[in-house]
Amino acid sequence: MAKRANKRRPRPLAAPFTVAAPSGARIRDRLRVTAEDAQVLRLLGELLGSHQRRDLARRITIGNVPARDNQRAERKRALTAVSSSRWAGAITRASEDQYQLAMRTLQAHRVSLQRAIRVITQRLAAACGHRHGRVRGYATRDERRHKQRRLQTLRARLTGVEQQIASARPAIVAGGRRLLNTRHNLHDAHLTEAQWRERWQAQRLFLTADGESGAPHGNYTITVHPDTGQISIVLPAPLRHLANAPRGRYTLSCTVTFSHRRQERLDRATANKAVRYDIACDPERGRWYLDASWAADTTVLPTPQELRASGVRVLGVDLNAGHLAACVLDGYGNPVGEPFTIPAELTGPSSQRDGRLRAAITQLIRLARTHGCAAIAVEDLGFDDARATGRETLGRGKRGKALRRTVAQIPTAKFRERIRGMAYHAGLVVLAVDPAYTSRWGGRYWTAPLQDQTKQITVTRHHGAAVAIARRGLGQRLRRRPGVTARHRRMTARRATGQAIPAPRARGAASPPRTAGTPHGGGKTRPRRSGPFALSPAPHDRSEGHRLSPVSRDPASSGQHR
Repeated sequence: MAKRANKRRPRPLAAPFTVAAPSGARIRDRLRVTAEDAQVLRLLGELLGSHQRRDLARRITIGNVPARDNQRAERKRALTAVSSSRWAGAITRASEDQYQLAMRTLQAHRVSLQRAIRVITQRLAAACGHRHGRVRGYATRDERRHKQRRLQTLRARLTGVEQQIASARPAIVAGGRRLLNTRHNLHDAHLTEAQWRERWQAQRLFLTADGESGAPHGNYTITVHPDTGQISIVLPAPLRHLANAPRGRYTLSCTVTFSHRRQERLDRATANKAVRYDIACDPERGRWYLDASWAADTTVLPTPQELRASGVRVLGVDLNAGHLAACVLDGYGNPVGEPFTIPAELTGPSSQRDGRLRAAITQLIRLARTHGCAAIAVEDLGFDDARATGRETLGRGKRGKALRRTVAQIPTAKFRERIRGMAYHAGLVVLAVDPAYTSRWGGRYWTAPLQDQTKQITVTRHHGAAVAIARRGLGQRLRRRPGVTARHRRMTARRATGQAIPAPRARGAASPPRTAGTPHGGGKTRPRRSGPFALSPAPHDRSEGHRLSPVSRDPASSGQHR
């Protein structure tokens, strides 16, 4: 009893829920600008970028105060004098968003440091090579000494983060800290100083215009005509001498079409609904882009209980490093057909990784549509804890390092956001479930049944996890119903133990019916094996005798085969 009492109990599971529909949309098109247009855009971006960085520094000095006390009206009034009221509004809004994001990042970093410190402290409390309860001590004294030094480093970092949070003054690098640190490693980054300087200046440009309902085509500052695709930009007062259109506007020589979701954008522009535009520069390719974004209407999606009551099919998906495992389930939680494996090699540059992830999700959506699924069930997965304490909990040596690298390569957040938007536009609902024990129980209870169901592919524990995920999304237990007999080689139906079977009866047979508890003697009904009333024809001549439908020979089958 004591051994059973010390066994770890499963943690409470969170209820499945429907992932909310996307709150907005964002599309992009290329601007094929001339050298004169690029020069004007660069001058405009540098001017507004300098004002935005100055306003951001002032916002940081104000501190973490309520929205009514952040002095936005005063800051906007000062910016209007050097630009315009709409540019000033976009600048102050961007500064506020950037400040709030930096504060949330600091708080998340503090939680991550606290997790790592707690785990190392617990392991240092145990002697080398011994256990203290469930906590295992470090293997050697040398490793313990290195962990003590790391603990001091983490505590120093935590002290600095807490000081920044207390003072409400986060450190923000306009242009990105990673690109800033690249300046000290140009040789490793294969960049020259001029190339780095060009990227640095491109990242510090500010060319963002917020949408305005009722304004011409949804945006007065950057206007895109819905019919011709012509782009005109309002220039601030210091750059009005560069205007080539009335009212201090500059019209680009190129046009845009926005092939993706074109009709939706045209409807908003025609109705003068708010559309935000961002102009970005890619110095590596020498290209300029225009992004259009807008807020979407609120959509009420069906809950998991409503989907289960309607009896629709669900596609369970298990996200892994290098592939996606999927399986289709009917409304009762039974696997339909064979499981699927979709490759998802997410290595290489970020642009290629995102494209491969989209391609894998596209195959998932096509698979769901082919099999008539109304929802896709995924895990509400996050590896924040594993990334913070992975050095202590994911093993040591090469094996632990490989496991940590595998965990880091799984794009949980990116996958969740991509499948939410793409599935919504495909008319599918995304269900998020608790990821606890899905791989363990799915591999234990569903790998063998799936392998019996299909012989063309090799079923892995990831396919069993996909079944467990879909069943949890439908509100069903992960384990199989007890008493389900094994699948017969020549039958497709399954039945539970003690359940009656519709076995056909041979003509003229006078044997009395038997129940499930009556043993089968295995004797013959007639001396001749090939008689007209035999159970089956003789092996040497299967064309004679009365033909019967094949039945199961499983010992758990009930009734007599007549």
